[in-house]
Order: sequence, then C-alpha cells, then structure tokens
Amino acid sequence: MATKSTEAVSSKTGDTRSQSDNSSTSKSANGKDRDGDPRAITTASGDRLVPGTGSPWRWFFSGIWLVYLIQPVSDLFQPHNGVAWIAGGLTITVAFCVIYVPLLMFHEGRPRLALAGLLALAGLGGLACAVYGKNWTPLWIYVSAAGGMVLGAIFSQRRAMLGIGVIALCYLLFCQITHLGATGTVVVLLPVVLIGLAMAGFRMQITLMRELAQARGTVAKLAANEERLRLARDMHDLTGQSLSMITLKSELAAKRLARLSPSPERDAVLTELGDIGRVSRQTLHDIREAVSGYRRPTLAIEVITARNALEAAGIDVDDDPELTLRSGTFDPDAEAVLAWCLREAVTNVVRHSRARRCRIRLTEHRGELSLEVADDGHGLADRNPNDPNDPGHPTGSGLRGVSERLSAIDGRLSLGPAAPGAGAGAGTGPGAGTARHGFRLVATVPAAPTAAGSAAATDMAETSRNCPL
Repeated sequence: MATKSTEAVSSKTGDTRSQSDNSSTSKSANGKDRDGDPRAITTASGDRLVPGTGSPWRWFFSGIWLVYLIQPVSDLFQPHNGVAWIAGGLTITVAFCVIYVPLLMFHEGRPRLALAGLLALAGLGGLACAVYGKNWTPLWIYVSAAGGMVLGAIFSQRRAMLGIGVIALCYLLFCQITHLGATGTVVVLLPVVLIGLAMAGFRMQITLMRELAQARGTVAKLAANEERLRLARDMHDLTGQSLSMITLKSELAAKRLARLSPSPERDAVLTELGDIGRVSRQTLHDIREAVSGYRRPTLAIEVITARNALEAAGIDVDDDPELTLRSGTFDPDAEAVLAWCLREAVTNVVRHSRARRCRIRLTEHRGELSLEVADDGHGLADRNPNDPNDPGHPTGSGLRGVSERLSAIDGRLSLGPAAPGAGAGAGTGPGAGTARHGFRLVATVPAAPTAAGSAAATDMAETSRNCPL
C-alpha cells in the first residue's frame, strides 16, 4: 500500500501525469523524441521550454549585440581606404557573425565543432586586430561570450574559467600589438572578463534547469508507478476474494441441488448456478488480466511463462538464452512491448497452430532488437481470412493490439510463413505426412540501451514481488 507521502506526491502530480501521457503519445506519433534536442527540455508536465534553452528569440538576443560592430566597420569607409581594404574588413565581419550566432545556438549538439568554431572566432578576432588596428579589439568581447557558453558546456567549471582567462590574455596581447591606450584597454577588459564569466554561469544555469526538469519527470513517473501498483493491489484484494467466494458458493449450491430428486425446476436452477459460476470465473480472469496491465512485463518473466505454457501443450521449446540475459539492459518500454508480443505469439501457438515445435529468438542488428517466434504448425493455411477474430487475420484483435503497441515506440511487426526448418524439422509421428507450413512472427524495436543497465531488471523484479498478482 502506498505511503501518505507517496500519495501526496501522486495527488500533486495527477494533472502532470495526464499531460505526460499526451506528450508521450505525441512523441510516438511523430516518431521523434524531443529529449534528443538540446534546445528543448521536456518535463513530466508536457513540453515545457526552459527559458534560454531553445526559444526562437535566442537568435535575436544572440545577434542583437553584434550591432556594436558598426563602429569598427564604419571606420573601414574612410576616403583613403581602398576597395580591397574595405572588402577584407567586411569579409572578416561577415564571417565572424556567421560563426558567432550559430555557435551560441547549437554548441551543445556538436561540441567538437563548437570548439573549432570558438578557435575560428579567436583567429578572426586576432586577424582583425593585427590588420585593422585597435578599433577591432572589442571583438574579443564576443569571443569571451562564446567561450563562456562553449567551454562551460564541454569542460568543467574550473576549466571554463581558465579558458576565459586565456581569452583575456589574448585580448591584452593584441592591445599591446595595436598600441591601445591603458584607459581603452581597461574599459574593454572588464566586459571581456565579466561577460565571459556571466555566460559560463548562464551555461551552468541551463544545465541545472535541465537536471531539475529531468528530476521532476522522474518523480512524476515514480509516483505514477506507485499509484498504479496501489490500484492493482486494491483491485485484486477487493474483488478477487469476493468473486472467488461467489464461484465457490455457486459450486457448493450446485452440488447440493444435484443430490435432490430430478425435476425441471431443479435442472433450471442448476443451469442458472452454472451460469453464475462461469460469469464469476470469467470476471475474475478479466480483472486479473486488466490488473496485470498496470505492471510492466519483462522478457525474463515472459519467457519462463511461455516455456511452461508450450511444454504443458506438448510443444517442444527452443528458446534463446539472450531473452533472459538481455532483459533489463535496454529501454524498458521497448522490452515491455516485446514481452507482450512474446505472450501473444505463444498464446497463438498454443491455441491455434497445432505445432510440435516452437523456436524463440532475440537478435540485435543495426541498433534494433528483433523477437522471432516461429513454429512448425499449419500456419495460415487453415485460417479463415473473413473472420477478423481469427488470430491469423491481419486485423485480428491479438495481432492488432501487438501492432499498435509496436507502433507506439516506432517498432514494426512482420508476419509470414516460417522458413524451412524453423520448427526444428518436420519430425515423425501423427500428422508427419501432412504439409506443415509453419508461422513466423517478428517484432522489431529500437535497441536504445538504458543507463541503469542490469539494475533495471532488479527494479522490475522488486516491483513484481511487491505486487501480489
């Protein structure tokens, strides 16, 4: 049962969870994860843009300060300056601006390219000062601003401060080369140092805001999972015992009535009691199925269940050890979908295939994980193509549900006849002479690894132990 503190967190994040579900649906529909974009930070309350991390206004605020380059550029158009002189100065200015603005906007996505861009800015600033003189020393203010953002994103805070100090020393060096006076040197030195430090601090603030947003999302997910487990436990405890008692009492009443002398009235009552027992058993089964949906299944658990079900049906099992070894080492959502696919595929093999052998494989190829379930049964040969409830029908309820789950995480489903030997051969015995085409289901999902690795499997097992279902 959830604690009071957990329930308090759950109540505070109730609206957050509903909006998070909408945002995850939007993510799956578009086929893209906005968390991969460093400019946008998604939180548990939906897509919330942290100020300064992705707003279109950043283009404006990053470039507006370049207006102060008007003063050195205007000095190029002196009467005694030639066309080549002016063209050279304008080329340096345009190149500086073209590198500076995108560098501030996209320095997180490509850190090595951003570092190269910072060195290019420093080179252009030094070239402008060496060729065109002291009026171009303010370019080092922009170099320091870019350095604070880039170095703060790539290196530690201490190294970023050291980098800003190096930029300030470069500025002082070119002040000596251009013979800038002491007053002018100090006036520009203060912005070079202070703006660089301010941008490094702003970079740190963005990092902290991102970590805060991720922490809020984690808290919301934990609260949602705890609430789901509480609901599952309550539903099981409240309804399971009552329905089991109804089933038991109806069976006892039917046995007592069966001892009485036969009569039409007795037979009618026995029929009604039988209906009550069937309805209560089916309701209990449905409730358990619904409650199990509140928990995230894993391949390690499902492969054990599948093996037991196939062996109980007299079907030889050839399962892959990777199903257990890889459980908990990749994206939990993807693993849950594969677990559901394995459950549905094995259910169809047991109920409809009349197979003797079943093979289960988990393979990885080009960043994708594929679950293959193949049997040596009759395949689609004896399926009714006009029956949408038939499991082999393209729109059957079972396979349709599997396909929808896979689509939600950018996965895909492949169905078809099994390859020759997929069911480990035709074998001998009853029906050996009958053509057996077999059936093959392949579910493919992205294989993004998780940071927790095998710890995720431990957490999932702990969750299963805490929920008595």
